[in-house]
Amino acid sequence: MPYRVRISDINYGGHVSNAAVLSFFQDGRIGYLQQLGPFSEMDLGGCGIILPEANVQYKAEMFLGEELQIGVRIEELRRSSFIMGYRIERQGEVTAEGTTALVAFDYQERKVRRLPGAFREAVAAFEKLPQE
Repeated sequence: MPYRVRISDINYGGHVSNAAVLSFFQDGRIGYLQQLGPFSEMDLGGCGIILPEANVQYKAEMFLGEELQIGVRIEELRRSSFIMGYRIERQGEVTAEGTTALVAFDYQERKVRRLPGAFREAVAAFEKLPQE
């Protein structure tokens, strides 16, 4: 998905902040889920997701007004969780990459759930991933 760097993304160093990159990941994740089907972070078909871990590797600075491309894919499906991979590029140059571990979570019951079947099937078909 395309993204133009805004002033609120910039830190005291004059480039995109660490927090903004995690927001870029979330924007990409939301877009991915919407493209995949009738899914959102709060509803994968009976439960939401919670993020216990995020990893980012910064490759190049990003600046105000730059046009970025945010790529997202699900790299691995597990019983109650999945790993999403992200790549941010500027005119073909990788500026940041990372992953997030996301766990199926029932916000009403406040506990981990199994990933819903319809979500697993949609991801497996889209990404051509094996299901556990």
